[in-house]
Amino acid sequence: MTSRALFPTLFYDAAIYDAALLDDLDASCRALAQEDRAGRAWSKEHGYRGYTSYASLADLPQRDPAFADLKRVLDRHVAAFARDLQLDLAGRRLKLDSLWVNVMKPGGTHSGHLHPHSVVSGTFYVAVPEGSGALKLEDPRLAMLMAAPTRPDTFVYAEPKAGSIFLWESWLRHEVMPSQAKAERISVSFNYRW
Repeated sequence: MTSRALFPTLFYDAAIYDAALLDDLDASCRALAQEDRAGRAWSKEHGYRGYTSYASLADLPQRDPAFADLKRVLDRHVAAFARDLQLDLAGRRLKLDSLWVNVMKPGGTHSGHLHPHSVVSGTFYVAVPEGSGALKLEDPRLAMLMAAPTRPDTFVYAEPKAGSIFLWESWLRHEVMPSQAKAERISVSFNYRW
């Protein structure tokens, strides 16, 4: 008798060691956080501790060369992850659907959620001061475990560093743990669709 792993949940974790790209993105993200009044207003209205361009700017790769450079890097990593997932894309590629900036202040968090209408989601980490908070990933079977005993890996915590790129299938529930850092954490999140 053998036990087999069926329907595994894959999580992609890579690092991009490009100091110039990180510096350019850091400056661009901080500038957006100062200049994007609509994003600041949305963040305040929705209780986001810091700034996000999630609901205000949809054209960052066209607006700023640093985000265009990041998109080219992300495209390659997402294509590699799609191969790992063994997705049958029928000769097409996954396409960047949305990309937004997050400048999270100390104490900031983002509660559990998923990304509907996408195939692959992820985050690229630009500045990660010590104590910024991990990305918490939830076992997708959790809602169906019913009377099962607890497992030691119901939640997995992925600790980012500056230059980390995390990818997951968009249906995977995740959250950002509270930041205990003394400085802002800067990241760029994104969705790819088919």
